[in-house]
Amino acid sequence: MIGEDGSQLGIMQTSAALDQALNKNLDLVKIAPQATPPVCRIMDYGKYRFEQSKREKEAKKNQKTIDIKEIRLSLNIDTHDFDTKVGHAKRFLGEGNKVKVSIRFRGREMAHASLGHGIMKRFVDALEQYGTVERMPKLEGRSMVMFMNAKPPAKPAAGESGEASK
Repeated sequence: MIGEDGSQLGIMQTSAALDQALNKNLDLVKIAPQATPPVCRIMDYGKYRFEQSKREKEAKKNQKTIDIKEIRLSLNIDTHDFDTKVGHAKRFLGEGNKVKVSIRFRGREMAHASLGHGIMKRFVDALEQYGTVERMPKLEGRSMVMFMNAKPPAKPAAGESGEASK
């Protein structure tokens, strides 16, 4: 038996423990029912559940969701279009999202899968300081797909704290 302040009250009958809890207008809660003898605690269970849900909401608020953003390239993409797609990917990676880069091969373009690898390599080279390749380009049916992760923010070296030395 554990009291409301965390002190151990010793082993006692269930009825006596329940009487103590009722005298203090609190609840008797089994916290380790599989133990022999079972461990019970006197507490305000409603307050405990409220604080627990409050902690869960706080933890949920602090977690970051990662979305997968898709960028579609084509085999005969022009320079400006390519640069625009790179700019979008930089923004997505800067926000901490994953980027799925895909090239759709149409008709006779399937014979030139090596050109698709070249475009993917150029795309990775343009984004090397923003993200890393999670899954290398792979031909899946008529599409070539690659996934990129955002690079974690750079940590300052041991001597660099960002403040000027005095």
